[in-house]
Amino acid sequence: MSNKHSTIRRIVDSGIVAILRSPTGAKLIDAAKAIVSGGIPAIEVTMTTPGALNIIRDTKRALGDDVCMGVGSVLDTETARSALLAGAEYIVTPIVRPDVIQLAHRYGVPVLAGAMTPTEAFTAHELGADFIKLFPAENLGPSYVKALLAPLPALQIIPTGGVTPENIGDYIKAGCPAVGAGSQLAQKELIDNGDFPKITKLAAKYVAALKKARG
Repeated sequence: MSNKHSTIRRIVDSGIVAILRSPTGAKLIDAAKAIVSGGIPAIEVTMTTPGALNIIRDTKRALGDDVCMGVGSVLDTETARSALLAGAEYIVTPIVRPDVIQLAHRYGVPVLAGAMTPTEAFTAHELGADFIKLFPAENLGPSYVKALLAPLPALQIIPTGGVTPENIGDYIKAGCPAVGAGSQLAQKELIDNGDFPKITKLAAKYVAALKKARG
């Protein structure tokens, strides 16, 4: 199994990609450790976070194979390449960027391409995106995923935005292989206050809801 396929497997097995972003970047490594302790190995640090590349590097060093490390909010190939060199194992874009998808192929890593409309989603799929990051999902919901998959069953949709332990089951039942969980999981005030045990508990709550949905 290639490195790329094993990373894809890990993302799907995890079923949840935890998204870390912060206006300072401080304490994100501790937040990552807390999330992994709660049972979510797939973690994405967004490039909108100051010092994101250092956080990716240090988190990967600290957690090794316990973490499946991704980089988010990637808009160009330079950023993508720098993140891969820092230790990122997959790339996430908020929009369809053909050159970034191409770069991911060149380096043999999975790419989650951001899309919202049927045309964007299918374009990303045709360009070779491994997953479609449906964003912003809170405006669309599980019924939208179901509607998209009816004519486009090949899409591997990972909804991001507004995913909670309460609605994760609806997304899984709609046909999603995994979901993205951001501010609902890695809550800013919990990170700021250093309340990492609470983040671990939240992560475990997501995992329990996912397991229940998968039956």
